[in-house]
Amino acid sequence: MKKRTLLFRGTGTALVTPFRKDGAVDEVVLRELVDRQIKAKVEALIPVGSTGEGATLSESEQAHVMEIVVEQARGRVPVIGGASSNSTTKAIALAKEAKLRGVDAILSVAPFYNKPTQEGIFQHFSAVADAVEMPVVVYNVPGRTASNIDAHTTLRLAEEVPFIAGVKEASGNFGQIMEILRGRPGGFGVWSGDDAITLPLIALGADGIISVISNEIPAEFSTMVRYALKGKFDKARELHYKLLDLMNVNFIESNPIPVKAAMAMMGLLEDHYRLPLTPITDASRQKVERIMKTLRLRR
Repeated sequence: MKKRTLLFRGTGTALVTPFRKDGAVDEVVLRELVDRQIKAKVEALIPVGSTGEGATLSESEQAHVMEIVVEQARGRVPVIGGASSNSTTKAIALAKEAKLRGVDAILSVAPFYNKPTQEGIFQHFSAVADAVEMPVVVYNVPGRTASNIDAHTTLRLAEEVPFIAGVKEASGNFGQIMEILRGRPGGFGVWSGDDAITLPLIALGADGIISVISNEIPAEFSTMVRYALKGKFDKARELHYKLLDLMNVNFIESNPIPVKAAMAMMGLLEDHYRLPLTPITDASRQKVERIMKTLRLRR
């Protein structure tokens, strides 16, 4: 394998998957969302993750969504496709299918529910990366998986598995993330997995964010990230605090319920979900609406 190079620096949008009222993927709207993101100058697109409701898409739908995003992106930004399972064999199969659909890299979450040891996590990601022989971004999100990938394991993957391209860190553990940032080899990406702590993590050396809020306001948020990456922290901080309430309300209920509700208010899609996700509650909707009104984002 050639020398590892950074996949992207800036904002990668964890793209929502729009559904029609009948529950099918809305291909027309998905293409519109891809073009909107690229026009707003985000640096990468990440379909079929947790924000994209990948868990309730069939395997064929996952592949089709990635194919649409790759086709519509037309090489303008890298596409990092979600391919996750708590079965290593299935994760490999999903990653191979994503590769066939033309993605530039894979995003794979730590195995959930069965709570493997750190050695099990290392072996899992090693097997996925070795099987597909393309860049793999490890996704650490203990709040969803019930197990944490510790800094030692992440750095071991970075040092020993060439196709492991980086980590999306959503543990919220600054000590752990700083250890990774300090010890990572060249070209190994570290991206925030939490919009609200992107600014401080960039100050510590992170490469950007795989973001939820950039579904709603890609231009504004990616501008904030670029300011931070350029060391223009006064300008970045101003935008950070302007957008902080929206970052937080996006998680008032399970992601992506609030962000899709907000996007529906903007006229970007219809806020349909697949069970077990349900439409946003009235109380939460009112909170989202207030923030959208303050930011002048309502249609």
